[in-house]
Amino acid sequence: MNIPKTLILIRFCFAPIILALAYFYGEQSVLCILILMYVGLLTDIFDGVIARKQNSSNQNLRRLDSQTDLIFWLSIGFATWLLRSDLLRENLLGIYTIVIMEALCYVISLLKFKKETCTHAILSKFWGITLLVAFTALLGFKTAGIYFYSCVIVGFIAHLDVILIILLLPKWTHDVPSSYHAYLLRKGIDIKRNKLFNR
Repeated sequence: MNIPKTLILIRFCFAPIILALAYFYGEQSVLCILILMYVGLLTDIFDGVIARKQNSSNQNLRRLDSQTDLIFWLSIGFATWLLRSDLLRENLLGIYTIVIMEALCYVISLLKFKKETCTHAILSKFWGITLLVAFTALLGFKTAGIYFYSCVIVGFIAHLDVILIILLLPKWTHDVPSSYHAYLLRKGIDIKRNKLFNR
């Protein structure tokens, strides 16, 4: 049994469930969606930890993990729109900013490498934490405030770092901790990938 792939598949399956819960059950589904969000985050953590322990982490697994993350968080974003559209409409500039930056990462990577981005950068992981907090505040406490703004600011910086990584890399590579590490790779200097952040 391939446990890392199974955990990724579980997270992938959560996406349509989250959307269906928000659409069909509305406010009654909030607690369940929050539980799925936190469980999904745990699958994201442990799929990498186990893959590293089994020495089964490779390019295909990392790409699958990255795209599943995108689908998973998008499902939570759409579910939040269904349940908290009033709050989100008050913060459209922040939403547009993140959507544009995310799209730019993919467009630039596809144009340069003919592959989607898969950096798993450190700043992106910190952004994931702020996403978790922001969605918890939005769904669980019906508030945006500093949690949402912090998420947008960290997200903007994290996406800018990913764009710099893509532009600096001489060839497509997965698991690049930061734009500084991409610069080292461009100079032909081998880098150490932090096992805590690059699974």
